[in-house]
Amino acid sequence: MSKTRRRQSQRPTPTSHTPPSPGAHTSSVPPSSTSKRKRKRRRANAPLLTPTHHLTPFPRVAPLRALGGLVAVLVALSAVCLSPLWIWSVVSGPGSGHSFVAQIRANATPGELSELLCARGALQSPRLFRAYLAILQPGFELAAGEHILNDAASPRELAQRLARSTGRSAEHLTFPEGFQSVQVGQRLERAEICTLSAFRHAVSDPALLRELGIEGASAEGYLFPASYGLLVDSDAREVVRVLAAEAKKRMQKLLVAHPGRLEQLATDFGFRERDVLTLASMIEKEAQASEERPLIASVFFNRLRDPEFRPARMLQSDPTASYGCVVSGDEIPSCAGFRGSVTPALLRDPANPYNTYRHAGLPPGPIANPGEASIAAVLAPAQSDFLYFVAKGQGTGRHTFSRTFAEHREALESPH
Repeated sequence: MSKTRRRQSQRPTPTSHTPPSPGAHTSSVPPSSTSKRKRKRRRANAPLLTPTHHLTPFPRVAPLRALGGLVAVLVALSAVCLSPLWIWSVVSGPGSGHSFVAQIRANATPGELSELLCARGALQSPRLFRAYLAILQPGFELAAGEHILNDAASPRELAQRLARSTGRSAEHLTFPEGFQSVQVGQRLERAEICTLSAFRHAVSDPALLRELGIEGASAEGYLFPASYGLLVDSDAREVVRVLAAEAKKRMQKLLVAHPGRLEQLATDFGFRERDVLTLASMIEKEAQASEERPLIASVFFNRLRDPEFRPARMLQSDPTASYGCVVSGDEIPSCAGFRGSVTPALLRDPANPYNTYRHAGLPPGPIANPGEASIAAVLAPAQSDFLYFVAKGQGTGRHTFSRTFAEHREALESPH
């Protein structure tokens, strides 16, 4: 092959079949030489780092995110370290479940508290209790005063009681109609809500009675019989507030249902709210059959208003005399050795201010805590001319009602 033909075969094949224009410039440099010079210029101007040779940078971590991770690690480590102390705090105490009363002064230290609890058999390790208060209960605030505690309670429960925190356990209690304040207090003490002595003091606390708008010397009659959920180791005054608030609410509901009745009782007998509860408490203690309550109420009203009834305005109710022995037994001679039974000597004793056989009109105050049915009986008594009633025999819980004393005496002598 000749040189001319080899040079022609090295020329690039045109990409277009369109012939060049007559004026087009034709380079005399072979295409291959031009391409080499262009590649050399590109390599000379290329950056030191090309996309195919770049270094991968380390990812940036936000400072807050890093701090959060550190905190999470510290929290996890703390939880692991403190979990034995927390587990110890919720395990029952070493005692057998006996309750005890502790008087805690206002500035008692955690060390003094732990030693007291240990001495009463409620703790085995005062040191751990101090650590629990310092580390897991940093906001612990002691509630000074009387506390009712249990030697089988966990350290956590003991701390909750001592601080009177809202997280402490509650007991569901029911007080029946006719319960007296002493019986209410006894049930509260058995449930470890408060002590009987603290409750009796709260019931007769003059400042608390003024706060609650209760006239007289006691909240008896205002401790409404119902079911309650009460926190253990409560301030006895708070318990009285709860029960009295319920009594006020129920009384208001009944007064709305009997409009004008309280005003009528005030006009006819000089009654106030407390007098309504006093008579209702007498009905509660006398009646066993619910349907007899309005009839018993009518007997008491008839004795108060009938000018011919003798002895005049004497309500002659046995439960009133026995209540005097409950609240003032040490001051009443006939109450010596009282065990709950009414004796003839008790009914003859004028030293008993609650004896309605010797004192006319209502007793000084309620003798129990009446329910709604007995209060309603005072507000809506039956219309009758009965002046006497006596319990029927054979434990029926019912009564025989009489208009005259002769009929009443016959009912007394009847074998029923």
